[in-house]
Amino acid sequence: MRNTVFEPPADPKCKSCHGYGFNLIARGEFSSAQKCSCIPLCPLCRGKGTRTIQNESGVRTGRCRCQKLPDRIQYFNNACLPAAQGQNSFETFKHVNKGATLAARSCAAWIQKYTTEKENKGLILSGDVGRGKTHLLIAIIRSLIFGQGARVRFIEFSRLLSTLRDGYSRGESNQKLMHELINVPILAIDELGKGRLTGWERTVIDDIVSGRYNSNGILLATTNYKWGSPQTKGVELTNLAENFDTQTLGDRVGERVFSRLQEMCYFAPIQGVDFRSNRSARLI
Repeated sequence: MRNTVFEPPADPKCKSCHGYGFNLIARGEFSSAQKCSCIPLCPLCRGKGTRTIQNESGVRTGRCRCQKLPDRIQYFNNACLPAAQGQNSFETFKHVNKGATLAARSCAAWIQKYTTEKENKGLILSGDVGRGKTHLLIAIIRSLIFGQGARVRFIEFSRLLSTLRDGYSRGESNQKLMHELINVPILAIDELGKGRLTGWERTVIDDIVSGRYNSNGILLATTNYKWGSPQTKGVELTNLAENFDTQTLGDRVGERVFSRLQEMCYFAPIQGVDFRSNRSARLI
């Protein structure tokens, strides 16, 4: 992401943005980006944002190249990344073991395919709690937004369900939110398969995945569950207790959704130790 050159460029020695061209702050529960003060006034448009050029075909007015960074800052702010994790990037990802390094490489390889081949197949990161899945997911999102100018929407699955329930309880329609999640070019779902997975909750998953499948949209996701088909096809889970050792993602989302995920996404496992346990403070 630091390789992206905006015009006019940021000061590579800036102590505030460190050459990125933007700073991140928390606005409530979401992370928000702001253009850094180190970026000088555009010499081409003098800050107007538009330029008028006269050539053989006549006079043309259009947006200046300096608007590339503000546009991508707006895309970042619309992505709804959590404030506590908006700073996550590939540069800050800890390669604590071989499994973490392989996972980061898989993410970089997916971005390369998206960039060079216009790949419309998504990516699902699977692994136990604390392996860095969400960190890598947000690192991918930041790279896509600032490096590629992609429009991405992030949602944590449990939060989505809570938002939908709140809307229903107030008698409001959630059609606008669901339409956004189905139609945004790239949707990132954190903790896919989490929750009680009642019939209604599975319907929500089905609606989103089926909608994106039909619209050829890209899906990124993380899950704590092992990648695999339902172990007992056609049978609903009756035990709502989460058991990471025995349940697969197919068990959680159902046979129909998992079949589509297999076609829509690559799969990358993340192995290794719990990052959070390594960071825990110890009282002496």
